[in-house]
Amino acid sequence: MGSTSQRRKRATIHDVAVEAGISRGTVSRVVNGERYVSEAARTAIEDAIAKVGYVPNTAARNLVMQKTQAVGFIVHEPHSLFLNDPNIGEILLGANASLSDADYQMVCLVIDSDRDTDRVARYLSGGFVDGAIIVSARKNDPITRVVSGLDLPAVFVGHPPELDDVPFVGIDNRGSAAAITSRLLETGRRRVGMIAAALDRDSGADRLAGFTDALGDHFDPRLVVEVPLYEYSAGVTGMRELLAREPNIDGVFAASDAVAAGALEAIREAGLSVPGDIGIVGFDDSSWAARCSPQLSTIHQPAGSLGRRAAETVLAQLRGDEVKLGGILLDTPIIWRDSA
Repeated sequence: MGSTSQRRKRATIHDVAVEAGISRGTVSRVVNGERYVSEAARTAIEDAIAKVGYVPNTAARNLVMQKTQAVGFIVHEPHSLFLNDPNIGEILLGANASLSDADYQMVCLVIDSDRDTDRVARYLSGGFVDGAIIVSARKNDPITRVVSGLDLPAVFVGHPPELDDVPFVGIDNRGSAAAITSRLLETGRRRVGMIAAALDRDSGADRLAGFTDALGDHFDPRLVVEVPLYEYSAGVTGMRELLAREPNIDGVFAASDAVAAGALEAIREAGLSVPGDIGIVGFDDSSWAARCSPQLSTIHQPAGSLGRRAAETVLAQLRGDEVKLGGILLDTPIIWRDSA
């Protein structure tokens, strides 16, 4: 055996035609899924494909058809949050299930810096995907502008603030936040604060607006601490700040379950109990909610369904179906547990 190994020659349509004893044109029609081929010929060709190990060159075929059979899944979050946020994971898996059923490939594109933004913009402009699903779009997000400028079939998970004429799949963050804050108030809490996260995107801003709606005349802006991301460490620092501002606080709405889990640590650190001293509620009904002790009262966000509906919306555009502009809002029931 020599020092360099020979690469195995890739089987071609010609090899299949020779093995089956059928013309290359007929083999090509079978490979491309066309009809008007006899059952006998189709069976012979399928047997020959299996024998010679032929695999269609989808890259070449897609080049001719100007299709990639791929959809970009674009997440504008730090890499650490992409890996640790269970909602993003569930949205991704839901979208991938629908795309896979339609024989489309998902391409994950994570934006964590300006350099990432430029790279992804070039990638989208190069025609490497047929459509896009965009998660966590921010205000004045350059990727949003790139997608709009390319006229690329796309759907947003959540509603980008500056765009009213794009399809999106989401939830009523404002109404849901108001509902769970009201439920918290019904337990008798009087000094209720909020750890508000991600105010540069619609979900964070709307959850703060819902909290404000529920408090009405009792809203105290001093009892709102703003943190940048939906993450555990932000909950720890946010809760410490709330306790410093108002030692007698007795209720907290955290903008996500991860934030609420961090807040629980800070409450225990201060020698206080949940729900005895402070009642706390979160948002998402993610794995964080079940891992906490006590388990979190929260809003159920159907993350997997959001991903599936988003993928279905992009696929409908790719088929040429008429897609209604505006949003599809999914239900978000309150899940009441022991934390409040």
